[in-house]
Amino acid sequence: MSVAPTFAPGKQPAVPDDRRPGGPRRFRINLRQSGIYIAFAAIVLLFTILTGGDMLAPQNISNVIVQNSYILVLAIGMILVIIAGHIDLSVGSIVAATGAVAAVLMVNHDVPWPLALLITLIVGGLIGAWQGYWVAYFGIPAFIVTLAGMLLFRAVTYNVLGNRGIGPFPDEVRTLANGFTEGYLGNIGLGALGGADLFTVLIGVLAVGGIVVSQWRSRAGRARFGQVVEPFALFVAKIVAASVVVMFVVVQLARFRNLPWVLVLLAGLVLGYTLLTNRAVFGRQIYAVGGNLQAATLSGVKTKAVVFWIFVNMGVLAALAGIIFAGRLNQANPTGGDQLELDAIAAAFIGGAAVQGGVGKVVGAITGGLIMGVINNGMSLIGAPSEQVMLVKGAVLLAAVAFDVWTKRRAGASR
Repeated sequence: MSVAPTFAPGKQPAVPDDRRPGGPRRFRINLRQSGIYIAFAAIVLLFTILTGGDMLAPQNISNVIVQNSYILVLAIGMILVIIAGHIDLSVGSIVAATGAVAAVLMVNHDVPWPLALLITLIVGGLIGAWQGYWVAYFGIPAFIVTLAGMLLFRAVTYNVLGNRGIGPFPDEVRTLANGFTEGYLGNIGLGALGGADLFTVLIGVLAVGGIVVSQWRSRAGRARFGQVVEPFALFVAKIVAASVVVMFVVVQLARFRNLPWVLVLLAGLVLGYTLLTNRAVFGRQIYAVGGNLQAATLSGVKTKAVVFWIFVNMGVLAALAGIIFAGRLNQANPTGGDQLELDAIAAAFIGGAAVQGGVGKVVGAITGGLIMGVINNGMSLIGAPSEQVMLVKGAVLLAAVAFDVWTKRRAGASR
């Protein structure tokens, strides 16, 4: 029989300093949480060297964001699906189908563009509801349902478009996909850097302030509830690094043509979905469903409803990506969105999502999508053939998943 240890009145069990909130602890980095950002920085640095600095040129930074905007939108929805323990192979076909719906409404039937966009988003939600029903309530694995959807909605696209492209789109839709904000407060001099729009720079300052406040409140909350927090020096270093990166990108964009409208849209989506996953009950339920379905059910979580609504959400975001994709090309095309599902899935896994579900962050998915975009862009700048681009992207995806598995095994062995 084991006897529980007892302690003298007023005494507490010894707690290692590196585990005691507020106490001294070793200066170490959690590779599972920070590895993706370190890898991203290394990839950017590598291509900056290989391209002679062209990777970080103002126009190229803008190109990376605009050219990958629809993939980043898909990655936000995909990370929620994967956190819940599912997968969606149909998003590329939904992008094509909803882009075709938007084109037919706006070009062939002269529907006002705001109404056409709303109808397109509703169509995307209905598609997600269709697939979510079969997965959540009928019990068919998501892999099978969305594989069927990939074929079904591609066929729908060909039928809607009649095997031809439809365009051009209204100026407002093209502006959303390719346009930039105006310079509202004039240009400021930045010495050797040249000029930059003051309004855009102020937006960057506000973004940095938001990062500092949110991270400080998050750290203070963890410390208040007795949770382990990172060393203060490391916390400050991470905040400074993030602030420098944000201001550098914003200034470079301000020097080119200011903020792309799709970046403004993405910033809103990232903020909203980060709050959803971190603060909202529904967000915590998504993690619970993916982490342990049986435990979530026993805890009273309506697991079927959660799964249903994440597929509805995926359909809406895929429709939004379809509008951006078609608007960027200024045409809805039967082959549009081909293989975008692979890029979205890769972005989620590279960004830290776990194969088994229950793990992942929206910011991580965005970082994973940017890694894929930087690889595409950097390989293009150095003139690499397409087969080498696919080789590198495949290797990065495999390495990301292998790293996730390795860290889990290491954590399990250390317990």
